[in-house]
Amino acid sequence: MIEVRELTKRYGRALAVDRLSFEVRPGQVTGFLGPNGAGKSTTMRLVLGLAAPTSGAALVGGRPYASLRRPMSKVGALLDAAALHPGRSALNHLRWLARGNGIGQARVAQVLEQVGLAGVARRRAGGFSLGMKQRLGIAAALLGDPEVLLFDEPVNGLDPDGVRWIRELMRGLAAEGRTILLSSHLMSEMELTADRLIIVGRGRLIADTSVPELAGRYGQGVLVRSPRAAELAAVLAEAGGVVADDPGGGLSVTGMEVAAIGDLAARHGIAVHEMSPRGASLEEAYLRLTAGTGDHATPRTLTGH
Repeated sequence: MIEVRELTKRYGRALAVDRLSFEVRPGQVTGFLGPNGAGKSTTMRLVLGLAAPTSGAALVGGRPYASLRRPMSKVGALLDAAALHPGRSALNHLRWLARGNGIGQARVAQVLEQVGLAGVARRRAGGFSLGMKQRLGIAAALLGDPEVLLFDEPVNGLDPDGVRWIRELMRGLAAEGRTILLSSHLMSEMELTADRLIIVGRGRLIADTSVPELAGRYGQGVLVRSPRAAELAAVLAEAGGVVADDPGGGLSVTGMEVAAIGDLAARHGIAVHEMSPRGASLEEAYLRLTAGTGDHATPRTLTGH
C-alpha cells in the first residue's frame, strides 16, 4: 500500500504539496487526477524518494522508499519516458538496470516481450518514437516484478491500440493484487481504467472517491421512455418531479429517484419502457469539481459577431 500522510513540499515560497493525505490500496487501479500544477508529479517524486518532503511522510508498505532493500522488486515507476541513454539499445538499457538490481537476464527478455518491444530490442532507444519510449519505460517499471507501480501519463504518444493495451495491462496488474497509481489527463480513458480516484488541486486533496460515486454526485436525472409520456409527465410533475422533453426522445426527470418514478407509474397503470439514471461523465464531473484550482483559466469560446 502507498500511504501519504500530511505530506507538504515547498520550493522557496511556492507550495507544491499542501498537507496531502491519501492511501492507494492493492488490487485496484487508483487514478491520480488534477489540473496542471496541482502537485501530482511532485507527490509521485516524494513517494519515490526523488525529493525530500518539507514535512509529513510518503510510505510504501509502511516504509520510506529510501529504506527499501532491492527497491525495484518492491516498487516500479515510469515518470519520464525520455529518461534513458539515447545511445543504448532497449535491450542494454534493461540489462543495465537488471544488473544493478540483482535481476536475472531472463527477466529482461520477458518484459521486452510483454511490452511488445522484443522485435526492436537491439535498436538504439534514442531513435524510438514517444510511444515506443513509453513501452520501454513500462518494461523498466515491470522489471523487478514489483508489488507497487506508479505511472505518470503513460499513454502519451501511444496510438489507439497502445492506449487499449495500457488499459488492459493496468487492469491485469491490479487483478494480480498489485497496487497501481496512475496519473493521466485523458478522462475518457481513466473512466474505463480506474477503480478509485484521488483528485488534487493546488497541492490539496479535493476528492478520494470512485468513478461511479463522482459521476453520481453530478448526476443529471433519469431518462424515462413511455408510450404515454404526456400522462406520465403530468403525474411526475404533480409529485414534485422536474420533467422536460429529452432531445433524444423520452422524458428527462430530475428531483426523483428511479424507484419512486417506477412506483408512481405503476400506481397509475402507465407502462414504462425504459428508465436510465444519467450520471455526468467523468470529464464533466472532474471539470466541475476542479474549477478554479488550476494554474490558469481557459478562455471561453467566443460565439456570434
